Amino acid sequence: MEIEFTLNGDDVTFEAARSDTLLDVLRDNGYTGAKRGCDTGNCGFCTVIVDGEPVKSCIRPVSQLDDAEVETIENLGTQDDLGPVQSAFVDNAALQCGFCIPGMIMRSKVLLEENSHPDEAEIRDALSENLCRCTGYEKIIDAVQDASTRMAGEADVAADGGHVATDATCGGCDCFEGGSDE
Repeated sequence: MEIEFTLNGDDVTFEAARSDTLLDVLRDNGYTGAKRGCDTGNCGFCTVIVDGEPVKSCIRPVSQLDDAEVETIENLGTQDDLGPVQSAFVDNAALQCGFCIPGMIMRSKVLLEENSHPDEAEIRDALSENLCRCTGYEKIIDAVQDASTRMAGEADVAADGGHVATDATCGGCDCFEGGSDE
């Protein structure tokens, strides 16, 4: 069967079997950002955005997507020009193996579009359907909080993705005193 939907702003038509999931179709067509983890919808590694909502693509039948709007992590930025959520994850070392990160970033994007300044409890709740087996979540929480200030235009971002040092206090880090720029 042919399935038609909008993918990352472009109208696409893909050939698919009725039994295919959205994740199958995405990966078969070169969109490998969403990761295959559990194939049961438990881990969230495969999270993409469908019609503005985070969706676990490994359990979403592609047959339900006719005329839907789908966004994958490939739409958020490039290696040379990361989006604000992506750069916040990098700058806050909110990744280790990186397998869960595309799903975490996509779910974080939806959260921040709905709630531009979530508190820690709201972030934890929003990310509760996505598992991470490496980080312990603290740096992920920090990254989402950082991304919220970046998206609101409250934080300057340096060309290398780090923050811009503007004075001796430098937002709490000690980079002016010879320490590292965290």
